[in-house]
Amino acid sequence: MVAQLAYATMKQVFARFAEAEPHPKGELEHLNAFTLLVAVALSAQATDVGVNKATRKLFQIADSPGKMLALGEEGLIEHIRTIGLFRNKAKNVIRLSRLLIDEYGGEVPSSRAALQSLPGVGRKTANVVLNMWFHHPAQAVDTHIFRVGNRTGICPGRDETAVERAIEDNVPVEYQHHAHHWLILHGRYICTARNPKCGICPIREWCLYEDKTA
Repeated sequence: MVAQLAYATMKQVFARFAEAEPHPKGELEHLNAFTLLVAVALSAQATDVGVNKATRKLFQIADSPGKMLALGEEGLIEHIRTIGLFRNKAKNVIRLSRLLIDEYGGEVPSSRAALQSLPGVGRKTANVVLNMWFHHPAQAVDTHIFRVGNRTGICPGRDETAVERAIEDNVPVEYQHHAHHWLILHGRYICTARNPKCGICPIREWCLYEDKTA
């Protein structure tokens, strides 16, 4: 595992990210807090592109817990068949919709513990919702962030929790809100798993990765 970048270097790295993309956004399409929660839950082991394709029509008719319950599990399945693990995900979405109505007045809660009490919602999903909807600087660590963090020295860690903590502890606070979006986009389009595009990397000069490509 590479060393953690120094504070001064971290400021330079994130200033460069901010210069390139001042207002990064997640790529999952949504209409409100509920549809964001559902979209993120559906995105596990699936691509954002695939989820967006499946949910565009779905969210036109089921953009609230009540409407999702009215659609029902089989009705939901018809919309998300193209997404991996669609049967289990449909079951969880229907169950979480019921819990939102019964326990939270039909509203998406704004605490991590409450979000994680919902079926199919883990820490990563909760953090995405907290960050994107409630503007809390929560760090949702996915495979892209885990790879980028450990490859570059930005936020090294042996597991996702350790990487999350490394971001919280080491990224300057003024960059915390957008940190996970910058890292996801960097991992998705530049610091890819195979053949990373080091030649066009905006933070190449500070990256600790030893096997940089041309």
